[in-house]
Amino acid sequence: MFAATLAVLMMPTATVAVPSGVVKPGATLETLWSEGEFTEGGAMAADGSILFSDIGNRMMRFDPETGETTAYRDPSGRSNGLIFTPDGRLVAAEGANTGGNRRVSITEADGTIRTLADSYDGKRFNSPNDVAVDIKGRVYVSDPRYVGDEPRELDLESVYRIDPDGTVTRLETTASKPNGVVVSPDDRYLYVSDNGPERRALIRLDLDPETGNVSNPRKIKDFGEGRGIDGMTITTDGLIVATAGAGRLGGVYIYKPDGTPIDFIPTPANPTNVEFGGPDRSTLYITAGVSLYRIETTLTGYHPGD
Repeated sequence: MFAATLAVLMMPTATVAVPSGVVKPGATLETLWSEGEFTEGGAMAADGSILFSDIGNRMMRFDPETGETTAYRDPSGRSNGLIFTPDGRLVAAEGANTGGNRRVSITEADGTIRTLADSYDGKRFNSPNDVAVDIKGRVYVSDPRYVGDEPRELDLESVYRIDPDGTVTRLETTASKPNGVVVSPDDRYLYVSDNGPERRALIRLDLDPETGNVSNPRKIKDFGEGRGIDGMTITTDGLIVATAGAGRLGGVYIYKPDGTPIDFIPTPANPTNVEFGGPDRSTLYITAGVSLYRIETTLTGYHPGD
């Protein structure tokens, strides 16, 4: 039903129909698991399994070999976005609300879980949401506040860089409520989705690959009154693969590095995040609603260290 022979790119008002080039011929969207509360944050482990968050308070593991989904970490500290560092350690954005740790955690090779960072300038994070890494192992984390009754210590909702030694630096991105974050394959750009009350937009910043500092923020896609980007990932050739939209406009949007939309994969529920998996990283895993989906694509996902 969801084999994309014709993609309709409509966000928020302009409609452009283009032939789909991102879905393999004959491929359909496959439902893998539908027993969650609210799924988020996929990441492919070294063994090919897909870890993802179920918010509530669990981290799940999908095994492509057996088709089974099992609890990987329960409770998870209300994990949301997940990613592996270039050396294979799991980084998790753990959010707010009951059971939330409000931190960025890292799982060492021996399975030890420790706090990478939980504060900036002595003040606790709001609710870490999404994470990205660069080739040097620096972590970029968005810290909005959507839910949770805990008193806020930080006035701003920001993006931070966490260096391998745990040093936290606030980055000036112009986003008032940052959500998805992703780093380009050459470590030259940081992309940030802004879902603030003033605007819903995709922002591109110049990223210094040596220092991890950012500059020159500019809006490359405006979503108007529509649902902007939640989670996103990137391909080896720099295409941005992002979850956005709601209802019939809900799905996975593919953008050029300048924000030009080039394709669309609809989803049956509002999508939250995406991750490439499989031996050649061409299988796109999508979290949406209470479920985990996958579809075979002609794209190749990028991850630092591949």
